[in-house]
Amino acid sequence: MDQFQVFTDAIGGSVGLSALVSTLPLLTFFIMLLGFKARAHTSGAVALVVAILIAILGFNMPTAMAISSAFRGGLFGLFPIVFVILTAIWFYQITVASGRFEDLRLVFDKMGNGDVRIQAMLIAFCFGGLLEALAGFGAPVAITATMILALGIPPLKAATVVLIANTAPVAFGAVAIPITTAGEVGGRTLEQTENIAAIVGHQTPLLAFFVPFIIALLIDGWRGVRETAPAAGVIGLSFAVAQWWTSNHFAYQLTDVIACIVALGAAFVLLHFWQPRGVHEMRERLGLEPYAGEAADAESGRLTGSRIWMALMPYAVVVLVFGIANLGTTIPEWLKSFKLTFPWPGLDGKLYDAAGEAVNSDYTFAWINNPGTLLVISALIVSIAYMVFNENGRYSLTWGQVGKEFTDTAWKMRWSALTIVLVLALAYVMNYSGQTVTIGEFFANLGPAFAFFSPMLGWVGVAVTGSDTSANALFANLQVTAAHNLGLNPDLMLAANTTGGVVGKMISPQSLAIAATAVSMEGKESELFKKLVGWSFGFLVAVCVIVFLQSNVLSALAPVVP
Repeated sequence: MDQFQVFTDAIGGSVGLSALVSTLPLLTFFIMLLGFKARAHTSGAVALVVAILIAILGFNMPTAMAISSAFRGGLFGLFPIVFVILTAIWFYQITVASGRFEDLRLVFDKMGNGDVRIQAMLIAFCFGGLLEALAGFGAPVAITATMILALGIPPLKAATVVLIANTAPVAFGAVAIPITTAGEVGGRTLEQTENIAAIVGHQTPLLAFFVPFIIALLIDGWRGVRETAPAAGVIGLSFAVAQWWTSNHFAYQLTDVIACIVALGAAFVLLHFWQPRGVHEMRERLGLEPYAGEAADAESGRLTGSRIWMALMPYAVVVLVFGIANLGTTIPEWLKSFKLTFPWPGLDGKLYDAAGEAVNSDYTFAWINNPGTLLVISALIVSIAYMVFNENGRYSLTWGQVGKEFTDTAWKMRWSALTIVLVLALAYVMNYSGQTVTIGEFFANLGPAFAFFSPMLGWVGVAVTGSDTSANALFANLQVTAAHNLGLNPDLMLAANTTGGVVGKMISPQSLAIAATAVSMEGKESELFKKLVGWSFGFLVAVCVIVFLQSNVLSALAPVVP
């Protein structure tokens, strides 16, 4: 057989039965992970085998094409995803090796007077959101998880915090690529794409407001929520309002950038006039060293303005480099011209979707304008700056140290890298064989109830692929078609797919592997999943309710743009 076309009723002539069977690879992964407590890469390998068998035996995909699909996904998992994670952790390790990270820790200590709950809000939510706005692809999770860990937060708790904090900004991550993709794949005009962003801007702020409170709850229980409520409220509200305003009235591509800067600014102002109580008792409860206050400065020397700047400088460099590379059109388009692209052997010209249209299986890697390379550039700039401005050897850094940190990081994350490669291989087999779209079509056949269940498609898509962009690319056409057939607002359904995907990212095997690697919990992804799955389902139900209300009684929050 030279060609393969997807049929969503391939098994028993039933979409429902085909969709049920299509869930088996995902169920296998999580059963292996949770039931058998297998390591993530083992679980991924078994799930991949199940997906290949279903593709061949259930969906009649030629064996060679099923295996080729797995290799296609595996390469994408390696470049750019593993590459991005590797460079993100390496970037952080350079700051540690230089000794400057200790100053950054002191900066956050001074901001929150040793209150790690507020520091976690600032790092995981505000700063992490800024990184998500510019980089995405797991880089914010990898960087902020290590920073939260350095505060003294236990690894499991640190990983949980950063993954939940990463929820709010994902929809507008990487300069709002998920929304742009939803508009392009869904066949929407520029005005309609902006409308999608505006609708998302009515959804995600409702989640964002509560995230700082959840961070306090995870770290220090309900007492932590009560004691940090003013800070959590100010940070959450300022982020939510800025996210809503920017997405609805300004450039939606800059939504998270502006929201994070506004939230950080609001936090700075608040902490100038208000300080949390019970910090000493909180640190005792959490088993942390007593906060030394001014004594900490005395031990390490006065925390001068130059030291503060040099501690923050790496992240300013990241913002600058990513901003130059992604904002506007001229420079991004020029950088994107430097790319590797080729038709994928065994798949090119042979894959057709359920509508009979050819599927583009070409592999493309923009080897300059991708987060991994941009992080390498940022790391080199930071390394040179640290070597030149070392305060007479106080903060020494050598190229040997820089190289060693890279190789050490690569070795440390070898099993996580394998997990990510296997998970992406699984995702591509499910996508190309029709398993994922079959699950989607089953949901689309629910009739008027589809408005409530539509976010679940995005949730499933991101849980499989680890990417809101990929989930939108996968289900955008399906959402638009279902909307037209059912008399619903297509832009609302695309927004639902995007926001539903946001809350699925925290339990994606890819995200679990990234966070676990960052906090040295390789092989313990199942523990992390148990901590997060309840939150993911809770957020999903909230999104489903919001979308359902927007489809009827709150339709004013989801305008139709012809």
